[in-house]
Amino acid sequence: MNVLLVSGSPHPEGSTVTALREVGAALQKNGVETTLFRLGPRPVRGCIACNGCDTAGSCVFHDAPYDELLALAKQADGFVFGTPVYYAGPNGAFCALLDRLFYSAGRVLSGKPGASVVSCRRGGASASFDRLNKYFTINRMPVVSSQYWNSIHGNNAEEARQDLEGLQTMRTLGNEMAYLLRSLEKAGLARPAREQGVATNFIR
Repeated sequence: MNVLLVSGSPHPEGSTVTALREVGAALQKNGVETTLFRLGPRPVRGCIACNGCDTAGSCVFHDAPYDELLALAKQADGFVFGTPVYYAGPNGAFCALLDRLFYSAGRVLSGKPGASVVSCRRGGASASFDRLNKYFTINRMPVVSSQYWNSIHGNNAEEARQDLEGLQTMRTLGNEMAYLLRSLEKAGLARPAREQGVATNFIR
């Protein structure tokens, strides 16, 4: 089993990666392998609703962050998406990347457990946490919980390591993710059949 830890931070070793590493350490302690993907400062194109992915099977824009993340997602059994909080929301470049990934290749992630992690200096954590969780709940993904909202506080990695409650929340999240993955593997149940999609438009 492998869980993909995805950092949407432009900083390679900031507070977001600090939180993800804490989750990863708990997963590894439970015998679950992890892979860390960093978005970094690379530019990311946003979705333009061209629907070209309907026929291409992936986004028609092939920038490095998207292609790398999609390739890793295909090999993952679970996901933890982490972001810093900017203007009371997730990093915009990260949301642009996730919008394209989930819209064009949601089938790759569907059915696999997901969790989100947010880091902030002070406020905006709950709004960012809510935004990321929506990717899971509209894509038929079990959402993994912890003992509190999955947030860590600090202006940098050093300060984040002083947030003992936040670090404990991350470890609990890793333990819960490992438990759910093992439970799903042991149960070996087939996923529910998917109905043909229905789109209701209120303006004709």
